[in-house]
Amino acid sequence: MAYALLAILVILALLGGMAMAIYNRLVRSSNECKRSLAQIDVQLKRRYDLIPNLVESARGYLAHESSTLEEVTKARNSAAQLREAAAGQPQNAQSIESLFAADTALTGVLGRLMMVSESYPQLKADGTVADLMTELNNTETQISGTRAIYNNAVKDYNQTIELFPNILLAGFFGFKRAASWALADPTEAAPVRFTLTSRP
Repeated sequence: MAYALLAILVILALLGGMAMAIYNRLVRSSNECKRSLAQIDVQLKRRYDLIPNLVESARGYLAHESSTLEEVTKARNSAAQLREAAAGQPQNAQSIESLFAADTALTGVLGRLMMVSESYPQLKADGTVADLMTELNNTETQISGTRAIYNNAVKDYNQTIELFPNILLAGFFGFKRAASWALADPTEAAPVRFTLTSRP
């Protein structure tokens, strides 16, 4: 009887230790996703802070393109709000996917602004605009790098919760799949470049 009780206690201790190890592994992996998302968040905030300055600097030259400037501002504001909603929540797939879709839309609108700006030589000659473009391009490079780190962290985390026996406890402990920054087109993995032709 005493041996049976001892055996049961040993088995329970082993199961408890295994559950603790799985939980700790899940927490570490989840925290890595959050840390990687926080790095993206920093770069997106920097990007969204630069855009109003760019719009205001360009406004004087693009008087006849006010609708394009308004589109950029609207897309930027939408993405900035979604960034705040998604901050620190890689397991909130809806928030993450909405943010990344809004940011992709913002990239498209900024590309249109650059195409329109090509018709304005004075804008291309403006030093402030050129400096803002440089800052924006540096930020795009950082976003591209942090996006890759985040996607790797998400892949590792999702694999961790799907492996046996982790899968038995992941749901019980409230661990859900994290959303990656999916790219519809593989060429989007490269940093976006917003450039005007060289100043005269």
